[in-house]
Amino acid sequence: MAGRSSGAYSPPEALDDSFPLIETARLVLRLAQPGMEAGMARFFAENFAGHLERWSPPPPAGLDTVAHWEPRLARAVQEFASGSAARFVLQPRGPADGPVLGTANYTNVVRGAFHACHLGYQIARSHEGQGLMHEALLASNAWAFREWKLHRIMANYIPHNARSGRLLERLGFTREGLARDYLYIDGSWKDHVLTALLNPGFDPAWFAPA
Repeated sequence: MAGRSSGAYSPPEALDDSFPLIETARLVLRLAQPGMEAGMARFFAENFAGHLERWSPPPPAGLDTVAHWEPRLARAVQEFASGSAARFVLQPRGPADGPVLGTANYTNVVRGAFHACHLGYQIARSHEGQGLMHEALLASNAWAFREWKLHRIMANYIPHNARSGRLLERLGFTREGLARDYLYIDGSWKDHVLTALLNPGFDPAWFAPA
């Protein structure tokens, strides 16, 4: 994908400070929201081709453009408000106009007798191997268990993606099986290893209606 993004983030005051903000030693995880269009476009312009595309479904047209991210970020806020997804953007500690280093998305949230979601994550090619995603997911998994009171977080990876497998193992995810032809990625259907992390502090009382 050619880099077609321009400009920078909107000023920090344009971001909604009522949304979750998770801080770690080196990172800030902010909820994806309007004001991040240029940063998200730049992240995918610089990282999809030859890097993220190996592990990702075919991208929608214009993934590396500001125009694509305007409605998508507005939708991310709606998803969070409805409790169906929480999409976090990883940045260096500091001002909100810093570069996007990765994403951590908690999606397909189902309540009832399930109380679970799927986790997907991406890191910039220039920041692989630095332990940043492990640092980020330790904090955001804890947030999902504490704030959204989930029982299970599910994360799946292509068998030959050894880096992702090691990451999930370090985070405490347990391998639960293999899904054949699970997702269409990089030109063919790919098997995926199925893993999950359970909330050790889940309270059965959380099933009760509010």
